Amino acid sequence: MKYYLIAGERSGDLHASNLMDELSRIDNQPIFRGMGGGYMAKAGLQIAAHYEEVALMGFVEVLFGFRKVIRYLTLIKKDLLDFKPDALILIDYGGFNMKIAKYASKMGIPVHYYIPPKVWAWNQRRALILKKYVTSLYTILPFEPDFFSGYNWEVPYVGNPICDELAKFNPNPNFTQENGLSHKPVIALLPGSRKQEVAGMLSTMLGVVKQFPQWNFVVAGVDNLPADIYQDAERYGIQTVFNQTYDLLHVAQAAVVTSGTATLETALFDVPQVVVYKTSPVTYQIAKHLVKIPFISLVNLIADRKVVRELIQDAYHENQLVKELSQIAEEGLPRQAVLKGYAEVRKKIGNKKASQETARLIFESLSLTQNQAT
Repeated sequence: MKYYLIAGERSGDLHASNLMDELSRIDNQPIFRGMGGGYMAKAGLQIAAHYEEVALMGFVEVLFGFRKVIRYLTLIKKDLLDFKPDALILIDYGGFNMKIAKYASKMGIPVHYYIPPKVWAWNQRRALILKKYVTSLYTILPFEPDFFSGYNWEVPYVGNPICDELAKFNPNPNFTQENGLSHKPVIALLPGSRKQEVAGMLSTMLGVVKQFPQWNFVVAGVDNLPADIYQDAERYGIQTVFNQTYDLLHVAQAAVVTSGTATLETALFDVPQVVVYKTSPVTYQIAKHLVKIPFISLVNLIADRKVVRELIQDAYHENQLVKELSQIAEEGLPRQAVLKGYAEVRKKIGNKKASQETARLIFESLSLTQNQAT
């Protein structure tokens, strides 16, 4: 069968590639095309556009990049029609993909949405738009089916794709030696996977290092960003390890993590963390009025209570970060409370294999449609 996939960021690229691998196991002759990155290309994607060419963050950034987005929407729509897929598979990247879903639905192309946009966070009536244009939705957070049931839409929880990645992870026993890390206990700094995130978050993380001389701070870097964006770490004498985040978390005693998927990954490694986030003042004020959720981290949202401390916008500064990090880095009640909360999160997530389950549901849906047609 022919599948057209669209992912718009690094994590979506990774999870889409796992889904493609699972589809390849049950479909003898899959053909993949769409928008993605290196992970999807390795899994067999014919790339119509690379997600890095389109990626934008924040309301202000999207406003000024509007022409670029329109240009790629036009490109993808045309390529989608030319390719004539049996299914369009959308992965996260809500603003872009919801527009593509509407177009594809009107063109009669079945739309399957894996890792749906977080419509529960703001403008919740967007759930009705999803319901109108999406053939099948596959949720990855345990509270999402209940949310969508409020719109008379029964959708499956397929598990969380991060668990798929963790299941494949084999720790490098020589990680510490190969990266020349000292014998000191490690605090991991995860500033994000986007250029704007790292540029905005890393300097404050580094500013607290001098207050913890007994610890070895290490930055989790990604090689799809310009190397010079991590230069501040070098000036502080802090090492950056590239594309080894799981190995870093495996040896870390604590972490400072930019809000996003990495907060859940850190929790599943049982590493107590402080979650941080800061954006442009205009973007923050807009988001503050739109977003209607009690927390920003996936850990707290899944637990439905405060498990980890969140430092957002003006609360994210060196003094406060030192205070919060001191609470969880050493053994004590605050650290134990975080670990207890992580156990709750792990139980709620369960042990489903998200990529495998989603691939099975997509393939069965397409096979049923083909059988009915014949």
